[in-house]
Amino acid sequence: MTTALSRVPSLGGPSPFTPFTSISRQGTERPRTARPATTATSIAFQDIVCAVSESRGVSSTVGLAFVNLSTAEVVLCQICDSQTYAKTVTKITVFEPTEILFMGTAKESKLFYIIQENIPDTTFTILDRRYWSEKLGHEYVDRLAFPQDIEIIKTALGGNYFAACCFAAVLKYVELELDQTFTSHSLRIRFEPSQGSMSIDLPTITSLELIQNLQNAKSKDSLFGLLNETLTPMGARLLRANILQPSTEESKLLARYDAVEDLSTKEDMFVSIRQALKGFIDADKVLTSVRQLILVPTKHTFLYVEQSVNNVIMLKTYVSSIRSVYKALTAAQSSLLMTVREVIVHSTVAPVEELIEQTLNEHVTYQSKPLDLRNQRIYCVRAGVNSLLDVARQTYKEANVDAADLVSKLSESHNLDLDLRFDSARQYYIGIPITEMESLPEVFINVYRKKNRIECQTLDLVKLNQKIIDAHNEVISMSDQTIQSLINEVCKEISGLFRVSEAIAMLDMLAAFAQLATCSEYIRPELTDVLAIKSGRHPIREKIHTRKFIPNDAYATKQSRFQIITGSNMSGKSTYIRSLALMTIMSQIGCFIPAEYASFTVIHQLFARVSTSDDLEANVSTFAAEMREMACILRNIEPRSMVIVDELGRGTSTTDGLAITIAIAESPVESHALVWFVTHFRDLALIMAERSGVVSLHLAAEISPDASQMVMLYKIAEGPDTTQFYGLAVARLVDLPPGVLETAQRVSENLNELAKRRHSKSRTQMLSRKRNLMLALREQLIHARDGTLEGEELRKWLKRLQDTFALRMASLEEETAAISDDEIDMEEADELQQKALAPSRETSADAFVNRSQASLVASSPPEASMDSSSSEVAVMGTEQENDFEHE
Repeated sequence: MTTALSRVPSLGGPSPFTPFTSISRQGTERPRTARPATTATSIAFQDIVCAVSESRGVSSTVGLAFVNLSTAEVVLCQICDSQTYAKTVTKITVFEPTEILFMGTAKESKLFYIIQENIPDTTFTILDRRYWSEKLGHEYVDRLAFPQDIEIIKTALGGNYFAACCFAAVLKYVELELDQTFTSHSLRIRFEPSQGSMSIDLPTITSLELIQNLQNAKSKDSLFGLLNETLTPMGARLLRANILQPSTEESKLLARYDAVEDLSTKEDMFVSIRQALKGFIDADKVLTSVRQLILVPTKHTFLYVEQSVNNVIMLKTYVSSIRSVYKALTAAQSSLLMTVREVIVHSTVAPVEELIEQTLNEHVTYQSKPLDLRNQRIYCVRAGVNSLLDVARQTYKEANVDAADLVSKLSESHNLDLDLRFDSARQYYIGIPITEMESLPEVFINVYRKKNRIECQTLDLVKLNQKIIDAHNEVISMSDQTIQSLINEVCKEISGLFRVSEAIAMLDMLAAFAQLATCSEYIRPELTDVLAIKSGRHPIREKIHTRKFIPNDAYATKQSRFQIITGSNMSGKSTYIRSLALMTIMSQIGCFIPAEYASFTVIHQLFARVSTSDDLEANVSTFAAEMREMACILRNIEPRSMVIVDELGRGTSTTDGLAITIAIAESPVESHALVWFVTHFRDLALIMAERSGVVSLHLAAEISPDASQMVMLYKIAEGPDTTQFYGLAVARLVDLPPGVLETAQRVSENLNELAKRRHSKSRTQMLSRKRNLMLALREQLIHARDGTLEGEELRKWLKRLQDTFALRMASLEEETAAISDDEIDMEEADELQQKALAPSRETSADAFVNRSQASLVASSPPEASMDSSSSEVAVMGTEQENDFEHE
């Protein structure tokens, strides 16, 4: 891959010694630019710079530092990753940085190219090695972290050399290249350990539509779009981060469940909280104040002074909004809600509130209209604080009155209905209805004709505008000293205000979960060592479908951890496994579940191989893309993983696809992870049936005997799918020519007859299935012993379990008795071959059947050729059966 390197000058002018080099993807040079915000990818655009550093040698230890310039927040982490760097890519994807910094020696590394390929639309910048200093990183912590957090952060950074180096590099880049500095003890810095959250890789995030809908990027038909009932920007950002990094800490999840239950069962408290949160401004943006309160530019311009006034007005609005939230939480009983209330207690914001009351006019609030906003800036500081400021205000006021009087006189003298208007570009201008005049008097200048009116000015009005601007600037300049003094005092209390913002974000997210729980019939899940769902529903599909969604059950333990799912086309297999993954994520962010009952085991890694689209940009076929994703899954799978695989191997030939699918399925079975494996290869269920932990399920469908009609039941059922000719039934729905369907029917019948003979069960296989049935019974009895059922309810459950076990065991006995020989008799095979060759005009489909039959005959040894080793197998099978009967 060709990469273009270009020098980027500093803001002070070109320098041949500048250490920064921008690297754009695919050989395209570009400056550091802001990506456009979209509803699908982010809540609002955030300017985030990331620094990446890795260890040398085989061990892949990666340090990361993220600085959010929009919210004055820093996140540090150090990850022990694999050679695929899956965790690192996932972490960077969560934060969506606008720029990524690398050391000069890293631009040829594997990590650099992996990140460059997986994180599109991002600027890559090379930073000189001397700025990646652990010592400098610790110095920045001492200087910029909240005083009460310094020791905690330094302790966390102890031993995390690469994270500290990244922190130093990214802050040095912000200072030197972006020409911005942070005030002392003003940064929210936190260290995120690699443990404590579920790992979800980028293909899984995309294919499960966690953040963005695949068909329409602007659609809300994604998990984030479904759950985003938040009312504040902070809450929406927290929700997005939780979806991408669900928690694995059981105590944290239980606390969230308690809080959601508390909110959903106390209607008055819930309504009060939602009302208090409604219209809440972006607290993080307020506290950072568009880089003004904390992020201070090197040059102190008039724009900075003007913006500072706007910032303190927004700060006043934010602080005044907190009291209503605190009051709304009075009835809270859950520990998490009570903690939120303790954080936003009045004593936390009282010092800031007092400072604001002493400095600002009590009636001032943030306004959005240009004229109202300008007037609020003029009158935000209390009268009497500065006598010269009061004089300048009077001048400003008189000039505004003069402008109104001027327009009034013009209206009278020209007998016109004139309207005095204002915008930021032209200041005051005059609006005239276009219906009231035929020709405009010469006194009016700067004329703009619009659809329903004419906009213009006069020379006197232009002069008054300049006078008003001068008066406005003088007032703002005089207010600067007072405002800066207020800002300096507020910065001393900024850590408490940031914690309040985080508490508000958590409350908003929990209230959104409660909103869903009450409106969508969601239930509280349990956290156990078993995944059990009764009448679970796909959360997104349920929202989209106009008719009632058909729910399904799920049950997975260590003895049923690998579930092979078969079924006809359009039977709902993909929807079923996707719903399990989505509900698992919901359970691990603290949300209630769309089901009648739900129990989950805490998952540490989630993998989904469900996308079948070609990667045209990378020139990768469907099958190659499948293999690449499965290779990544097999390298990283572990016992606490959850994997869903949809139709693996259909991008290649049937024989190769089945062979590779069987080989790939072996590793997840051995890993003890929870796996749902959707396949169109029915042989897979038969081949894997004797493996411990493997069960077969199918999505049921009803097909008429002649395959002319097909009804999807969309219900999960035990055992492999035995539906015949479901492909033909689907083909009839699209009106294929009758001749094609007749040929397909005949070929399918012959192939099915061959398959039945080839896949007859041996006594050893039956014995293995009996043992699996016994193990499953034992596990269910253990769960019953440790469960909550008692008395008559427990007796009924045990009776149903006994009947089901007896029925399934009897069925296995019948299958065992029906098996007389595993080999196909040569004479029967010859007759079958002659039957298939009977038609005089052999089509290509007939030829395929004949080749299959001949292959089967050639591969079937005659009964007389069984040697002594076969006899040994038979004896071994008898001994195993005796052992089983004794057991």
